Amino acid sequence: MALPQRDKEHHTYADYLAWPEDVRYELVDGIAYLMAPAPSVDHQTVAFEVGRQVGNALEGDPCRVLVAPVDVLLPRGREADEEVATVVQPDVLVVCDEAKLTPRGVRGAPDWVVEVISPATAGHDQIVKLAAYERAGVREYWLVHPVDRLLTIYRHDGGAYGRPEIRELTGEAPVGVLEGVTVRWEPIVARLLGGAD
Repeated sequence: MALPQRDKEHHTYADYLAWPEDVRYELVDGIAYLMAPAPSVDHQTVAFEVGRQVGNALEGDPCRVLVAPVDVLLPRGREADEEVATVVQPDVLVVCDEAKLTPRGVRGAPDWVVEVISPATAGHDQIVKLAAYERAGVREYWLVHPVDRLLTIYRHDGGAYGRPEIRELTGEAPVGVLEGVTVRWEPIVARLLGGAD
C-alpha cells in the first residue's frame, strides 16, 4: 500500500518546516508523503525495545541511538538544509559520526536504520524509502515485520544494497555495522499483542 501524497508539487525542507505540525509528512525526492496515523502498540513495542537494546549495548560508545520522530535529511550534494528534498523519520537509527548531528536532527546517512513494517507503510518502507536509503549510503537497513515475524536486512556494499537477508524474529540478530551489538528477539516477540497496524 502506498502512502498518500500531499500534492503533485516539488518540495524541500524549507516547505516542510513551514507546514503545520499537526500533520506529519516525509519528503522523498521532493514528493511529500502523508505519514500514517499513530502506530499500533506492537509497532511501538518493537521500535522501543530495539532502540533500548541497542542503546544499552552502545552505552559509553560515541554512536547515538535515536527514535522517531527525528528529521533525517538526506542531501544529494552540498545543498543547504532548506534545499534538501529528502527528509525521512526512521523508526530507529544509529549515527556514529557526531558531525551529522544537528539541533534539529540528522544531516546525512545514518549508519543503521530500522523501519517497523505495518500494512499502511509496507510499500513505502520497502520501495520508496529503500531506494532513498540506498542512494544516501545507509550502511545497514532493517525492515522488521511484526505481523509476519520476519526481519529483512539490507547491507550496503559501497555502491548499492546487495541481496537481502531474510530471517525469522527468533534468537539474536547481529547488527553488522555495530561491532558486538545484537538484537534479542524473544523478549520483544513475547510482548507483542498480535494485532495488525
